[in-house]
Amino acid sequence: MKIRVYYEDTDVGGVVYYANYLKFCERARSELFFKKGLTPHINDNEFFVVKEVNAKYIKPAKFGDLLDVSARLDVKKSASLIMYQEVKRDNEVLFTATFKLAFLKNFKPTKIPNELYEVFYD
Repeated sequence: MKIRVYYEDTDVGGVVYYANYLKFCERARSELFFKKGLTPHINDNEFFVVKEVNAKYIKPAKFGDLLDVSARLDVKKSASLIMYQEVKRDNEVLFTATFKLAFLKNFKPTKIPNELYEVFYD
């Protein structure tokens, strides 16, 4: 998905504030669901949560940049999955991260329904 860097996304130096890369990635993961007519919050008691993040900040994005944020399913487990995500500007990688997501039902880890995996494939 494409994201424009706005003033509110930057620090005093006009560089994207580090935590906003995580927000950009969250939007891209949510967009996978929206494209399929779903939401990552399946219902009141079933949803995905981020359990772990490993992030690498490679180069800064700046005010006005148009970024491409991608999300790819890397590892599929019974009650969790690992997503690999990149933030690029003009095909130059600025940020990478892996996110371990757990699927919860009634706030307890549970098996991910098979039909939800379709969300992660085009």
